Amino acid sequence: MLQFLPPLPTRFPSIYVATPPSPPRHHLFFHWPLSAVNTAVTNDGFSSEQIENKRDCDSSANDILPLQSRRYDFTPLLNFLSDKPPAEDESSSPTSLDTREFQLAESYRAVPGPLWHSLLKSLCSSSSSIGLAYAVVSWLQKHNLCFSYELLYSILIHALGRSEKLYEAFLLSQRQTLTPLTYNALISACARNNELEKALNLIARMRQDGYPSDFVNYSLIIQCLMRVNRIDSTILQKLYSEIECDKLELDVQLSNDMIVGFAKAGDANRAMEFLAMVQGSGLSPKTSTLVAVISALGDSGRAWEAEAIFEEMKDNGLKPRTRAFNALLKGYVKAGLLKDAEFIVSEMEGSGVSPDEHTYSLLIDAYANAGRWESARIVLKEMEANNVMPNSYVFSRILASYRDKGEWQRAFQVLREMKNSGVRPDRHFYNVMIDTFGKFNCLDHAMATFDRMLSEGIQPDNVTWNTLIDCHCKAGRHDIAEELFEEMIEKGYSPCTTTFNIMINSFGEQERWDDVKSVFGSMRSYGLLPNTITYTTLVDIYGQSGRFNDAMECLEDMKSAGLRPSSTMYNALINAYAQRGLSDQAVNAFRKMQADGLKPSLLALNSLINAFGEDRRDGEAFAVLQYMKENELKPDVVTYTTLMKALIRVDKFEKVPSVYEEMILSGCTPDRKARAMLRSALRYMKQTLRL
Repeated sequence: MLQFLPPLPTRFPSIYVATPPSPPRHHLFFHWPLSAVNTAVTNDGFSSEQIENKRDCDSSANDILPLQSRRYDFTPLLNFLSDKPPAEDESSSPTSLDTREFQLAESYRAVPGPLWHSLLKSLCSSSSSIGLAYAVVSWLQKHNLCFSYELLYSILIHALGRSEKLYEAFLLSQRQTLTPLTYNALISACARNNELEKALNLIARMRQDGYPSDFVNYSLIIQCLMRVNRIDSTILQKLYSEIECDKLELDVQLSNDMIVGFAKAGDANRAMEFLAMVQGSGLSPKTSTLVAVISALGDSGRAWEAEAIFEEMKDNGLKPRTRAFNALLKGYVKAGLLKDAEFIVSEMEGSGVSPDEHTYSLLIDAYANAGRWESARIVLKEMEANNVMPNSYVFSRILASYRDKGEWQRAFQVLREMKNSGVRPDRHFYNVMIDTFGKFNCLDHAMATFDRMLSEGIQPDNVTWNTLIDCHCKAGRHDIAEELFEEMIEKGYSPCTTTFNIMINSFGEQERWDDVKSVFGSMRSYGLLPNTITYTTLVDIYGQSGRFNDAMECLEDMKSAGLRPSSTMYNALINAYAQRGLSDQAVNAFRKMQADGLKPSLLALNSLINAFGEDRRDGEAFAVLQYMKENELKPDVVTYTTLMKALIRVDKFEKVPSVYEEMILSGCTPDRKARAMLRSALRYMKQTLRL
């Protein structure tokens, strides 16, 4: 829970500067048109018309209508406040006044509240005059000239949020009892400054004080989540539960934010559910919202559903632009639908929509994935003809496609093509190149690429270092990996959690347990906390070395840290027990996995079968097979091969052929190991018959 600071003294010591910025020297004659009050001052992407106008007094517009012909000159007041040093008790009722201040107070006594609000908004529109805005509010309160002070303070809090002065906003909020208006202003300021936890805590406090939150706050929270790339389906579902609890009706903005949030979180199903809900209630989703859904469906391999949304857009009279075409194109490329990808690009051009760099990159991806390098080259030429110059990212995608297909030698060809196109490799391209060489154990090429990168003045990032360190670890060159880790630190680069995870795994494989604990402990000195992968790595290395007590201790530490164990962690632990034939311990780990609410995976069940086989408990091994069938988990070739191995271990060779036959009937294609198991059993049976 966010802890509020103790109350402020009655002046503004840290905010009102000793020499405040002078106001503009031209006279501030305000001919207050209605739009001056109702139009938001800023345009910073937070739908300021929603936030500011909704939260102004509803009566402001009506109050100001008969005053439009009046003229108020605030220049004398602003000059007076600019020249006057802050008093010790500026907002307190005065015991005595000098003549000038008394005359000023009297001359402004007839000014209605909405005009003070507009003056304050004008001053808050510039960070250089926020100090003067503070002084105006304090002076008004001192002379009791305006009665809606919570609105004045909310305007100041909004201004501080825009100026990234969140600390001062919280200090200011304590000068008044928190009301829905000031709560909303603080939540907006927190969301604007990406302080997500503080914003959520404020909503919780607001609810405790008996004030329901409003839909604008939830929109701000979701936008903040997306902006800081922390969007998560679970968080969104929790927010929606709170919205339902507060009995709020989704407005157009919040509805669109929810859909886009789920789409960006990769939860295409939820995005589709909310889209159907919005359309069913008669609201129209934005084009950008539909594009986000198309993109999420494409990423999930659901190209046909993405196409249906795309066609629905056109049927509703919305003309798809480049982003919409690219979202659908991405879906086709991901699904390997090359013909559809080519067709959508043709349709795009036929509709008068110009392909951009992303369009061409996706099409090149499609051709590279299909092994059509010549077609990819034609696309590159077409880009140049259309004055869309290919960049390093395009070539890195081509290189990544070859890497994923195992054609690492093509890296040199891609580099040549890149040079011929006049494109200079950037850090991302070199990172992909290093990763390509590393995956195929070409460590000399990887290091040569790294040296070349440095010689061209391109500084490595954490991805570069992690890739180099990891590929040496996987090749068993732990000494070089450790040298690179030390070099990284010596050159002033800060390791990230991934770096430490790689080194923990490296020391674990070498069974250097003191170094494992040392590296694990040093994470905190860099301000890093262990994540799920860290604990999974620890459980795996401890389990593989038979240090099961340490593995279980890591599991408990992880839970204490508020992290939920993953299926991967339990799979590693069950497999470690299985390798040593410790079937009872494997069963206990399996039960803990279920108790933690994790659905048993095929990998975990296969490891459990192996544990029973190593422990010569073939009956229990086949019981696991039955469990799989009852729970609609389809056994794979590993399942049946492990069962055959279990039978051979207990000399039940005659049962192996029936397991092999069941494997074929279930649709599994036997691999080399499965065929070897069958041959071994048949050979033994044949020898037995001869005897």
